[in-house]
Amino acid sequence: MKKRATKVPEEEEALCCCEYVNRFGERSHVAACCCDCEDVDDACDRFLKREPQKPESLSKVTEVFSDRIRVPWFWGGARKVDLSVIPPLILLPVLLHVAALHFLLGIVVLTALPGLVLWYYYFTHRKKGRTLFFLSLALFSLGYMYYLFITEVLPTGDVGPIQVTVVTVGVILTLVALVNTKREPGIVRPNQDSVHSTVTYYSSLPDRDLAPHGGRQDVTMTLANRAGSSEQEGMAFKESSRRNWCPVCRVARPPRAGHCRICGVCVLRLDHHCVWINSCVGQANHRSFLVTLVLFLLTSLYGISLVLQSVCPNQHLFTALLYCPGVYNQYSTALCFTCAWYSCIVTGGLLHLLVVQVINVSYNVTEREARTALRDKTARSAYWGLVVDTGVYSRGFRGNWAEFMTMGEKLNPPPSPALTDLVALLGVNTKEKCENK
Repeated sequence: MKKRATKVPEEEEALCCCEYVNRFGERSHVAACCCDCEDVDDACDRFLKREPQKPESLSKVTEVFSDRIRVPWFWGGARKVDLSVIPPLILLPVLLHVAALHFLLGIVVLTALPGLVLWYYYFTHRKKGRTLFFLSLALFSLGYMYYLFITEVLPTGDVGPIQVTVVTVGVILTLVALVNTKREPGIVRPNQDSVHSTVTYYSSLPDRDLAPHGGRQDVTMTLANRAGSSEQEGMAFKESSRRNWCPVCRVARPPRAGHCRICGVCVLRLDHHCVWINSCVGQANHRSFLVTLVLFLLTSLYGISLVLQSVCPNQHLFTALLYCPGVYNQYSTALCFTCAWYSCIVTGGLLHLLVVQVINVSYNVTEREARTALRDKTARSAYWGLVVDTGVYSRGFRGNWAEFMTMGEKLNPPPSPALTDLVALLGVNTKEKCENK
């Protein structure tokens, strides 16, 4: 017998820790996660009968599971768990333990694991969708490496309390810097304080269908004082308005700002969308992003050196990764050696990212601007595209770094001309139509 969830009344009672409101707006319970599963039943029935699945079956089954996997919470009912968080929590320990069984298995796993991560990155990047997979993998890798360091390396007696303290402080500072990086990238918002007029136009925007409203477009605008401006300046302003106008966010982007299709917002001085923090890197958090990278790399390199000194005491630090005889004789030392290799792979990837970021800051160019310039062939590049110089905003090495270190203080730009731009655009169209009549 199927258990139908009750519809949430208008004046509903507070949800208990195990209750939640599902995707249909109905009040449900985590204990009823296996009840009323028509989509799952239909997919399983077709699979058992060897019948072809419906085109939307997989998406519906995914929606059912993602909606019903909940964690009891004390305030506001059960919380939804993102499915992309789960794979790293399971796959990473399993693969590392398998790789520690034999050096051939280690070669296969440590070669396939980065390939799978890169494949999933390009898969999600092509769909422009947000995922917590990479953030979960980064955090769990950091936490799991620290856990193995405490449980496997520390009991050997080769690591002293001062060294453990340094590693612990490095992990804590990295997490603090990461939290600070995820706070605010610097989202472009219209200046609501200067809004004081509402005008109705009958000229629809090209990216929006206004047929249900009779072709009417309500526009809130700000009238700017442009006394004494020449006709040439007005045309330049209108051209700039068309170029910088974001039809999604309904704002005019300041110089160097960009729209992130993954986050769905415009960000000041947008550098790139970083999947490892599941957020954009912009004017407000670019400095803390670099600090996070530096802290992680220093902590990781120091931890790797301590692990290699413990499992390969008779080898030089730089040759221990390639030649460490007897490391697979004991499973604990093999696991530590495998984790050191995994940490080296992650550290190498983030070191490349840090080098690219430092070079871009030195030339005062963002990652987004560098990609655009290389695509349009409007910049000088060297070292296989590692160094890109657009020559547009560069003020010299010292000037570029001075601007980068102080750009967080410039988060209150002049009032956004978004609404004025829209009025200018619509005003031109309206005037042209009136003249044609």
